[in-house]
Amino acid sequence: DKTLMKKQIELAKKEEPDLICVSMHWGIEYQTKANKEQENLADFLFENGVDVILGNHSHVPQQMEKRKIKLDDGTTKDGFVIYSLGNFMANQNKQYTQDSAILNIGFTKHADTGKMSIDTVTYTPTYMFKSTSKSTQSFKILDIEQEIKLYEAKADGAVSKSTYNTLVAELKNIRRIIGDEIK
Repeated sequence: DKTLMKKQIELAKKEEPDLICVSMHWGIEYQTKANKEQENLADFLFENGVDVILGNHSHVPQQMEKRKIKLDDGTTKDGFVIYSLGNFMANQNKQYTQDSAILNIGFTKHADTGKMSIDTVTYTPTYMFKSTSKSTQSFKILDIEQEIKLYEAKADGAVSKSTYNTLVAELKNIRRIIGDEIK
């Protein structure tokens, strides 16, 4: 409901925030690429004053992008959208549903203009590990890169070779789907 969205954005603007961040429940489940509706809604949100959009619902990661948004007065501002962070914690088995990311966004508020810039966007790829034991249904969120390093260092408590191979593959998938970090 764009009318409601615009009304809520206007309410947020009245509070004179440094930036406006929204969480969107959108997209088609299990699709790793944002669709036209998501892209059009992102345009609408940015045009109406949103700075950061954090998406969810697809149950799998989707791409992120930083944009220069042209304002009505001719100036520009930064905008950022990640269409889906994936499932942080869920018991699903479809491809990519165990993949997610913890997002880190670096902002600067410029004293001369009062505007915010988005300087960096990095993320920690995670994997929802499910125990295969029948007696315990346990789940653990793994920092993929950390677990790979522990395995390669032959550290105590490192994941199994099978899990290591899965993590290497899922890291490639997450990086391919979400995209390059912004530094």
